Amino acid sequence: MKQLLLAAAIFAMAACNNTNNQNNNADSTSMGGDSSTATAATSDTGWTPLFNGSSLSNWHIYGKSAPDSTWRVDSNAIHLVPAKGEGGDLVSNDVYGNFDLKLQWKISKGGNSGILFYVQEDTSKYKETYFTGPEMQVLDNNGHPDAKIIKHRAGDLYDLITSKPETVKPVGEWNDVEIRSQDSTLTLWLNGTQVVTTKLWDDNWKKMVAGSKFKKWPDFGTFNEGHIALQNHGNEVWFRNIEIKKL
Repeated sequence: MKQLLLAAAIFAMAACNNTNNQNNNADSTSMGGDSSTATAATSDTGWTPLFNGSSLSNWHIYGKSAPDSTWRVDSNAIHLVPAKGEGGDLVSNDVYGNFDLKLQWKISKGGNSGILFYVQEDTSKYKETYFTGPEMQVLDNNGHPDAKIIKHRAGDLYDLITSKPETVKPVGEWNDVEIRSQDSTLTLWLNGTQVVTTKLWDDNWKKMVAGSKFKKWPDFGTFNEGHIALQNHGNEVWFRNIEIKKL
């Protein structure tokens, strides 16, 4: 009788261990699957760096094949050091349609620059990037005379829409920018605050352009694909942490 009871106990223990092993294996498989899925979702964000902190390989001077010495890499930032008679706007090698662009900028005292998009690089037709590409203004609001002109201040959609509210930081401090263009809706953020939103290419857009300095260039603001450009306005400016997502 004792032998029968001992055998039954051994059998029950073996069955219990086998069940626990199966549950442990199932838990391990489940955790591995969840972890892999989470990692893939986190890493597959769609963002592409346009500047990695060390190389200008994704950029060139407008109308040329490469950057020049006026645009330099300095402390993990793109630094414009203006030189008389040299340089031009720095333009992305690739073109973008629907996009989300993020970057940081800081400006020198009394400085002026800009971030342009939908730029067409046909220099036989368009001498400058701003003949075709709208611009988010980069400016020292306290030191540059352009700040006295409405729609020419930092964060504005230059000469078209005034940014509200004004959230620009003082000279020497980094400003966070996001520019998103998706399905004809353009939205600009400065330092985490939405400052401009508008529809592109509709009748109201055409009316705004017709009332601006850009009316002399008939192709301005008519394209839904083009290059990103960083403006050389003859003043020192810095850009860093530049990344873009195609939408």
